Amino acid sequence: MAIGFGEFRRERVRTSGAEIQVAAGGDGPPLLLLHGYPQTHILWRKVAPRLAERFTVVAPDLRGYGDSSKPPSGDDHAGYSKRAMAGDQVEVMETLGFNRFFVAGHDRGARVAHRMALDHPERVGKLALLDIVPTLYRFEHVNQDVATKAYHWFFLIQPNNLPETLIGAATEFFLRHSLASWSGTPGAHEPAAFSEYLRCFQQPETIHATCEDYRAGATIDLVHDRADLGTRIACPLLLLWGETSGQGSSNDILSVWRGRATSVSGRPIRCGHFLPEEAPDETYAALRDFFTE
Repeated sequence: MAIGFGEFRRERVRTSGAEIQVAAGGDGPPLLLLHGYPQTHILWRKVAPRLAERFTVVAPDLRGYGDSSKPPSGDDHAGYSKRAMAGDQVEVMETLGFNRFFVAGHDRGARVAHRMALDHPERVGKLALLDIVPTLYRFEHVNQDVATKAYHWFFLIQPNNLPETLIGAATEFFLRHSLASWSGTPGAHEPAAFSEYLRCFQQPETIHATCEDYRAGATIDLVHDRADLGTRIACPLLLLWGETSGQGSSNDILSVWRGRATSVSGRPIRCGHFLPEEAPDETYAALRDFFTE
């Protein structure tokens, strides 16, 4: 759907492992916007049109999400590794004519963007990560507070279709609860946006694929992350996080990322987890200034 993206063109790009649905528009340096769980590219609906006044904005649905394809994951979940998902987006940008570009990612999209900056440093000119700490750090620093606020990290990785079955039995309730409980701003997900999220998320193949994303995060992604512990993100890195989000309230985000990147800046924004939806003006201004410096 075109919620917030009415002037953007729609394209479907075939990569070596998936078919990626893309909304693209604007003019200027290329900027790739990656969404997170349990959403689609319309996460960026309040920000992307303004960014398109300065940048060529590309807002895809990640593989497994939205209207992109849901390829099989394999026994080791490699089909939803952040390496595979990042590879999709590099191919998307290359197909659209961009060999080097800026990237901003939120939630799972930020984890894809992190992996992209490690695997394809020649592609990423600048990187903005919204409301995450590194996946490996997250798993290695679990306490009662983290486990309570991020229970879904451990629920979604359970085997034998347990989460798929339970989410499928009450999909709208689960989606509404997730968006509301992670948000610090009532009304940030207006009815039209929620309906679009539900349209995509209620598909059984989407529920399964997004669980595979988390299963990969708890398995093969950690193998890749441990192998790259000595590798720093080379490009400038901007970090934005919600003051009341589970990430922002539980971690010294700047300190954590300074151990993994060479040039780090950032600040909190007064909101919960969904920065582009809860605080679009502040999020837009921060991204605009960072990518135009």
